[in-house]
Amino acid sequence: MTKKLRSAGVLTAFALALTACGGAKVGEADKPATTGGKECGTFNLAVSPWVGYEANAAVVAYVATKELGCKVVKKNLKEEIAWQGFSTGEVDANLENWGHEDLKKKYITEQKVAVEAGLSGNKGVIGWYLPPWLAAEHPELKDWKNLNKNAAMFKTSESGGKGQLLDGDPSFVTNDEALVKNLKLDYKVVYAGSETALIQAFRDAEKNKKPVIGYFYEPQWFFNELKLVKVDLPAYTTGCDAVPAKVACDYPAYELDKIVSKKFADSGSPAYELVKKFNWTNDDQNVVAKYIAEDKLTPDAAAEKWVKENQSKVDAWLGK
Repeated sequence: MTKKLRSAGVLTAFALALTACGGAKVGEADKPATTGGKECGTFNLAVSPWVGYEANAAVVAYVATKELGCKVVKKNLKEEIAWQGFSTGEVDANLENWGHEDLKKKYITEQKVAVEAGLSGNKGVIGWYLPPWLAAEHPELKDWKNLNKNAAMFKTSESGGKGQLLDGDPSFVTNDEALVKNLKLDYKVVYAGSETALIQAFRDAEKNKKPVIGYFYEPQWFFNELKLVKVDLPAYTTGCDAVPAKVACDYPAYELDKIVSKKFADSGSPAYELVKKFNWTNDDQNVVAKYIAEDKLTPDAAAEKWVKENQSKVDAWLGK
């Protein structure tokens, strides 16, 4: 999920991650399609650890394979580690970047090994959320100013006598520890460990009427199942999150964009043109994400189903 990301490792860890996670191909090239006289060849696609990103990657990989004859290699990497791959050629594209002005400065402006490749069309939202039953019974919890007086409601065995604020994967973009400290909240951030675990915690809270407050985000297919209610934090203003340790405001709205390696952008690969033109909505992403997460389709099958139902959008990406 974006976000001023925690450090996810150094280059040594990156090399290990690539060895461990260097992914399977989506499929062999079906046709030797070319663009501008260039064959596609190998297309190294980073996949970040949330199903919305997996949906992006599934569709782009499917189209690149079936339409452009690419050999797609998916690499399951935490966000910051994926950025490190731009300098080595081991990562060609990141399809869903959540801000990361610090990483843009480092890899685009200073090292000049990466470039922006346009907006994905997805609109990102991060915040603190409540299960619907809790927001209905305790509407005062929708205002952060009332959280301290209700902290005891959220105590768990892991929160050390404080209220628990549940986050997801520690690598997700989050200001939550700074927010808890700077807003003087009697809460402790506890990490569920993954998007799946976070979703299950909200699902269980709604089913069994358990009090839970936690980090969550859009685009996200789970909102079609459960209408989580967002907590009002102090309003975001430009620059209020400039110093990570001093953040005391809500998250900004994110216009999610795509980042590619400079080498890939200059290669003439038709896969680069596909990435540049790839653009869809939150609803599009949520449909494919649900196919994968809830309907248990493989990413390839989920992509094929969506492509067949949205061929005109795909044709626009391909310039047809």
